[in-house]
Amino acid sequence: MPHDDRDVNAVLPASAASSPDADQAPAKPAIEAPPLQKVGRAYLVWLMIASFGGSLALMVPLSYSLAVRIDYLAPGHEERLGYVTGSAQFVYLVLSPLIGLWSDRTRSRFGRRTPFMVGGALLGTAALVGVALAPSVPTLGLAWVAGMIGWATAGQAIQNVQADRVPEEQRGRVSALTSVMTQIAPVIGIGLAYAVASSTFLVFLVPGVLGAALVLLFPLLKPEGDSRALVRSSGVTLKAMVASYGFNPRRYPDFGWNWLGRFVFFMGLYFNTTFGTFFYAQRLDLPVKEVAGIVAVIGTIGVVAAAGGAIGGGFLSDKLGRRKLFAMIGATVFVAGAATEAFAHSLPQLVVGAVLMQFAIAVFSAVDQAIVFAVLPDRAEAAATSRSSASRRRSPARSPR
Repeated sequence: MPHDDRDVNAVLPASAASSPDADQAPAKPAIEAPPLQKVGRAYLVWLMIASFGGSLALMVPLSYSLAVRIDYLAPGHEERLGYVTGSAQFVYLVLSPLIGLWSDRTRSRFGRRTPFMVGGALLGTAALVGVALAPSVPTLGLAWVAGMIGWATAGQAIQNVQADRVPEEQRGRVSALTSVMTQIAPVIGIGLAYAVASSTFLVFLVPGVLGAALVLLFPLLKPEGDSRALVRSSGVTLKAMVASYGFNPRRYPDFGWNWLGRFVFFMGLYFNTTFGTFFYAQRLDLPVKEVAGIVAVIGTIGVVAAAGGAIGGGFLSDKLGRRKLFAMIGATVFVAGAATEAFAHSLPQLVVGAVLMQFAIAVFSAVDQAIVFAVLPDRAEAAATSRSSASRRRSPARSPR
């Protein structure tokens, strides 16, 4: 099977290949990114499917099945869910810059991102089996650390492909459509988990196996392309690893503000997602295991709002050339939805709050990813910089409006 996708060919510009003054040309950068070209519809469809699969496998445990499993292993100790998910997030936070550096510098016939997409999906699936069979909370926690690393790595590789391939004029709509997939995936996944709720093993395995299959179809049907021709004159050094954990906000202020905004917004979202099952069980006076149906119903209603928010925000931001406006709208509506849920003691109030938050998350996520791609200090190191680090070889990107 060829490894150059028809929709986005990773080839050097003709001017670079045929320049008569090639010997006197400026030195090439230490690491090079593939050129940007418009992506075709088929490429976008499979990118959306991969985003759906990665979100399905990661978010179903975070939003439902981990809570059910911990309630079984340690009834009445909801705080242990925070310990398990927080520990996994911390480990990934430490490892992610190193994974990013490794991904940026990977040169293979399968590309830079594909090995991490495939490896992450396989590791994540195996880890979910461990979570399902874990006899104790500590064992479950160790298994979920591996699961978090695997699925987060696969998901980040899918996002990095967007940074590598999608040009600025398409980023809003591409981010919008992939965002819709990540909003729909947990709803469908929880529905699947509820359908097999009699088997703890299947509650974890079905979303995981299905998610992995959808992720793996993307590089199989739309290969990334051979990355061995891309320049890489610098390896992973100790200095580069240390530098990857930070960046200079004075030199890259746009990237710094974007990092801070994402940190605050997604911290609030993470608390809501992780403890949502316990929250609904408490407010509606239901057993934890029976909350899946409520979560699926609320999520299904919210999908319509999410689709409207993502597509409307993403496409309008492309049309108007405005990104930050829609990010602010999304953040403001999210606060309103969170406040509504916080004071809710009935299903209708919970639905209103959840729908507002689904809409807000979709609007914010659709333009937020486009902003990230626009303010990356160095697109050649998208994996490292998207993990809150920055190369120091290029001038700052222009600020999106």
